[in-house]
Amino acid sequence: MNLQKTFLSAGAFFGFTGVALGAFGAHALRSSVTPEMLAVFETGVRYQMYHAFALITAGLMCRLIHHRYLGIAGWSFMTGVVLFSGSLYAMTFTGVKIFGAITPFGGVAFLVGWFFLFLSAVKIKKEN
Repeated sequence: MNLQKTFLSAGAFFGFTGVALGAFGAHALRSSVTPEMLAVFETGVRYQMYHAFALITAGLMCRLIHHRYLGIAGWSFMTGVVLFSGSLYAMTFTGVKIFGAITPFGGVAFLVGWFFLFLSAVKIKKEN
């Protein structure tokens, strides 16, 4: 599978599951977890949605540039969603706070993704 298809598919998947999880949190979780844990869950959903759009952006940029920086960006966004949002979901569903130790690694992956997306955008300007 090429990077464009990978990133567009992953972005759409994360967007779909983000909306589904957001609805689940708003309706089913509200009565079964503490307000603090609901806020943790909502943070996971929010960052998942931000990075679904980032992945779609990376996928669309694949039409403009073919550079390894774009691949690093997209894979970093996917890793970030799994580690950051996934750890927050795990913490919410299990109540095990140690999952929170994984969250910063996802945050770093997001930062790496944004940095390399920026570098990719700079490459577009230089190539055109």
